[in-house]
Amino acid sequence: MSLLTVRNMTKRFGGLTAVDDVSITVNRGEIYGLIGPNGAGKTTCFNLITGLYPADSGEFSIADKPYFPKQIEKVTAAGIARTFQNVRLFNDMSVLEKVRVGRHVRTRNGLWAALSRHKRAREEEKQTRELAWHWLDYTGIAQFAHYRACDLAYGHQRRLEIARALATDPLLLALDEPAAGMNAAEKVALGELLIRIRDDGKTLLMIEHDVKLVMGICDRLTVLDYGKTLATGTPESVRRDPAVIAAWLGGNAHV
Repeated sequence: MSLLTVRNMTKRFGGLTAVDDVSITVNRGEIYGLIGPNGAGKTTCFNLITGLYPADSGEFSIADKPYFPKQIEKVTAAGIARTFQNVRLFNDMSVLEKVRVGRHVRTRNGLWAALSRHKRAREEEKQTRELAWHWLDYTGIAQFAHYRACDLAYGHQRRLEIARALATDPLLLALDEPAAGMNAAEKVALGELLIRIRDDGKTLLMIEHDVKLVMGICDRLTVLDYGKTLATGTPESVRRDPAVIAAWLGGNAHV
């Protein structure tokens, strides 16, 4: 059953068509990859889906409900949480506080309830704190809860971003090059974490340049080239697609 459906998505920057009539369907409970050579349009696609850029045309739905990805906060409320290629953290916040911020979109009590320490606000704050601890433990960084976010090692900062995104209780977890800057061991551990997230019922959409990681964990892929869809299918079918091999590797190697 599909969770995210994108039809005929197009984006132009002046005279350049960065994304040209791309359609994507992400099924519930899978890891779906967007890949392609540099300049293929995958990051633009990702930014359109997650509301960072407005699409010139296209139809978007999540969980069978139309949504309009023009404002990031509305995209998050619709059930899409994302991370960024370049780690974006509030450096002076603690790790625990950082994850609690991610939960804000799901809280109900307003400023007055918080300032007056109303019972409902106290209960919600307690639940938010407990959930933050849960996601820190889940992503393997609970021991750093009281560190400043900027003091974490780079791989742990990546995990913190994932924990923050999971705290929004997303239907779709969108990951922008989650393995960027990681060493080989960190990439293996990241792959295991992402598979666990999928196996625990989440749906993931990811861009990633590490072909070995993508081929090892994604259930299905879309390959883009010059803003157009080149191929869609399982890692095995994409790996053997002559058009993919020719466009990405010049026909001289295998994906």
